[in-house]
Amino acid sequence: MPSETNPEKPVALRSDNPHEENGLFEHSSNSSFNEKRRVSELESIHSKIAEPGQGEKGNILSQYSEKQVMQMGRNYALKYDLDPDLFARAAALARTPDDFNAMPFITEEEKQALHKEHTKKWHIPSKLIQVIALGSMAAAVQGMDESVINGALLFYPNYMGVGKGEYNRFGYDTDMIEGLINGAPYLCASCIACWMSDLWNRHLGRKWTIFWTCLISALTCFWQGFTNTWYHLFIARFMLGFGIGIKSATVPAYAAECTPKQIRGALVMLWQFFTAVGIMFGYVACLAFYHVGDHGIGGGLNWRLMLGSACIPAIIVLFQIPFVPESPRWLMGKDRHKDSYDSLCQLRLDKIAAARDTFYQYVLLQEEASYQGIPTWKRLVEMFTIRRNRNGALGAWIVMFMQQFCGINAIVYYNSTIFIQGGFTEVDALTASWGFGMVNFLFAIPTFYTIDTFGRRNLLLFTFPLMALFLIWTGLGFVAEDGTKTQTGIVASGVYIFSAIYSAGEGPVPFTYSAEAFPLYIRDIGMGFATATCWFFNFILALTWPKLVSSFGRTGAFMWYAAWNIAGFFMVLWFLPETKGLTLEELDEVFSVSTRKHAIYQTKSILNSFQRVVLRRHIDPLPPLYEHQKRLAVTNPDWNNKTETAHIE
Repeated sequence: MPSETNPEKPVALRSDNPHEENGLFEHSSNSSFNEKRRVSELESIHSKIAEPGQGEKGNILSQYSEKQVMQMGRNYALKYDLDPDLFARAAALARTPDDFNAMPFITEEEKQALHKEHTKKWHIPSKLIQVIALGSMAAAVQGMDESVINGALLFYPNYMGVGKGEYNRFGYDTDMIEGLINGAPYLCASCIACWMSDLWNRHLGRKWTIFWTCLISALTCFWQGFTNTWYHLFIARFMLGFGIGIKSATVPAYAAECTPKQIRGALVMLWQFFTAVGIMFGYVACLAFYHVGDHGIGGGLNWRLMLGSACIPAIIVLFQIPFVPESPRWLMGKDRHKDSYDSLCQLRLDKIAAARDTFYQYVLLQEEASYQGIPTWKRLVEMFTIRRNRNGALGAWIVMFMQQFCGINAIVYYNSTIFIQGGFTEVDALTASWGFGMVNFLFAIPTFYTIDTFGRRNLLLFTFPLMALFLIWTGLGFVAEDGTKTQTGIVASGVYIFSAIYSAGEGPVPFTYSAEAFPLYIRDIGMGFATATCWFFNFILALTWPKLVSSFGRTGAFMWYAAWNIAGFFMVLWFLPETKGLTLEELDEVFSVSTRKHAIYQTKSILNSFQRVVLRRHIDPLPPLYEHQKRLAVTNPDWNNKTETAHIE
């Protein structure tokens, strides 16, 4: 239980600098931690606060009286040259955000804005709409980069002498060369680019990182259209990976940091939704340029236009960047508190809401303030040595790995080839590919509702078995006689239904989940790790699919990925906690439960449900695994001599 505090005397937030007075509260000590104590204490605290108990989920400011909290807000405003009266009222609002109607110091105009925020969550400011548009178009860049190679595959391999199922004069397997070219961007993204995202974000900020990565994407797409050899095309596509890798680590984090928690999941999900839109338009470009003649250009003009067309959405993003605000969390991390508040004023309906979120964000981030300035390599180590971080990394790894090994991108990159092998003509195959992209896009729409209603984990548990089933269905279609309507019908229906199920689960969840899984001080590195995982296994899939088909056969290749979907179901069941409905910082408690405890609990839960639902036995359900216990999270361990357990209830 926490020790008693003087109700009239404010207590101490953790200082941004242990040797500098915070200005909000009185300090009784200015000593700093040594690194070993800092790491061990953080892991210990995270472990203890996550133990299941009977406490209810609580706002950490509820540990203080309203008078204390208003003084905290007033002092914060004075320290950072903000409006003291506004922040005093906003601090009280942050303490009990649902009780605004009972607060006499909140004006009627402010109450109307807060009521609208609660009851009409999609009534959002124009600047937040611009942020959504930016993130959406950046995702479309990603989608087109991925899908235009599908149409080009019908032409460039013959011109460059790859993908013929034989060895060239240098002894290289041409199937592997084809896979290497297709997977080149993801090799670069996973091995180099994603690990640069932290450096770029720290120095450039979120939105300007997006600007430069889209510029790289535009230039390299243009470059691909001028290549004449397979190794020249490989180099151009490898350089494209710098745009893909860093951007994919940045955009979801930017969206998560700009949006209120009520719609955070849906807006972060826009990344995958508009990636699906980009994939669809990539197929449209392939169809549009299919009949373009050579016009005297060696190797043909059509596939060059297909690859180059992906630069169009990237150029649109370049013109959007100057008109959107920077991430308020990034600005606060740079100690630019007034700029952070100004940014939130553009992203919230009223100044009182912006001040509330600014202050509460600051209070929550004090836990992490002592970790600012930690070298990158130490933060990378702490991502795996501190349980809370390690569990977040494991969850992000699972969803990113399974996004690739569910088999979706084998279809995205090679579906024209798959459809041709299933009895389609080239034009019909490209049309069927466009249909695949349309299904992928349309069935992502319901997840705007389901991702924050049913949750990330439940969507995955429901969809993995179904994806396995329809991959088996598709694979069995190749057993039918080649070129028959039976074969084309089975293959097309299997691919389309698989795409629809993917779009409802493993499609939108990974980037949303990964953006939530890491605390702020390692979020850039964590997103780099997550996207590196995604792109590395994307590269492995693109590289190995041609060889997998030639070795296992078409049916065996689909069965291989069906088996991985079954494995994915159990990985999610045992090791993936739910993140729905929690603030980014409050997720610390969820990710601090040990994986062993989580796996045992979920196994017992399955057995318990089986007995109650199937065997109809009257047994009590298991107690909840997670309890968001009230805790004094904003205390500085140096301001008095209390033990760690004194801050835990």
